[in-house]
Amino acid sequence: MKRETETFGGAKSGEAEAERRVEGIDLRVLRGASVTAVLPDLAALRIEVFREFPYLYDGDLDYERQYLASYAAAPGAIVVAAYDGETLVGAATAAPLAGEKGAWTRPLLQRGYPLQDVFYFGESVLSTAYRRRGIGHRFFDLREREARSQGMTFSAFVAIERPDDHPARPADYRPLSAFWRKRGYEEVEGAVAEFEWREVGGAVETSH
Repeated sequence: MKRETETFGGAKSGEAEAERRVEGIDLRVLRGASVTAVLPDLAALRIEVFREFPYLYDGDLDYERQYLASYAAAPGAIVVAAYDGETLVGAATAAPLAGEKGAWTRPLLQRGYPLQDVFYFGESVLSTAYRRRGIGHRFFDLREREARSQGMTFSAFVAIERPDDHPARPADYRPLSAFWRKRGYEEVEGAVAEFEWREVGGAVETSH
């Protein structure tokens, strides 16, 4: 959870955006019909990235398309899309939390956050070859700018909890908690939600 201000990490928004342009990558903020047009590529990218730790999600393309179609129809929803030429290599979603389902909203409601003041950051997915180039920062820059433009007080997202000794944890895995803290985000203590999905190699959906 982060309280939104007029700055990006202490720099004025224009300065931060200039510093964080990514050479060779075209970042586009998509809305409405433009979101709908990118959904097939985004669905495939989600399945690709979410098979990795810590998600270990065994995705289904039909489900992904249905889920994303309902997201695209939400008022105020955006997709920040990263293109290398005309190939979608990454994307980050965001929408007002008031339009999301109860599982996302209940933990914050119980802690006194007014949903109409919270901009919810959904997934950030990026193909492996394009990581560690600053694109993740741009995903946050542009979604935070959108949060402010829609008059939101807070931006928030969820993170998956896995034990340090999980058998599927890669030896070189680097948690993103330091990245999030650097951007000013803090954990809302006790705000926990549970979701079910089928893991890679599993036969049924299990709770996470």
